[in-house]
Amino acid sequence: MTARIRTTISRAEGAVFDQGLRSFFAYRDLGVREATGGAFGAHVIRAVPGSGAAPQWHTHALGFQLVYVLRGWVTFTYEDIGEVTFRPGDSVLQPPMVRHVEVAHSEDLELLEITSPAEFATAPTEAPGLPPASSP
Repeated sequence: MTARIRTTISRAEGAVFDQGLRSFFAYRDLGVREATGGAFGAHVIRAVPGSGAAPQWHTHALGFQLVYVLRGWVTFTYEDIGEVTFRPGDSVLQPPMVRHVEVAHSEDLELLEITSPAEFATAPTEAPGLPPASSP
């Protein structure tokens, strides 16, 4: 029998942001990893003021990755659609293993990231040949 997932709450008041995958971002774990036994992860990610992006083409070995911008802006380049800037209310579903790079972000960037599974490998990769810039 599979363990039942409990209703999980993460409050903004007193929330802690820790260092994570990228040194120029701070990560707030929303408790989804623990609640789902690692099947899913959810974080609020904030820009660390004074730390710009460190562009590096990479991939993520996962089945699902959704990014939703809460505040500020962020620009990514994807191998399949080119460069895109996201603003509050914009989202992107990044397909598994798509090559991408974060180009730049605002000092006040805050976004929600949901992944499956919670833990996944990130690997640097070569820059692909790119399509023209896109603006969905």
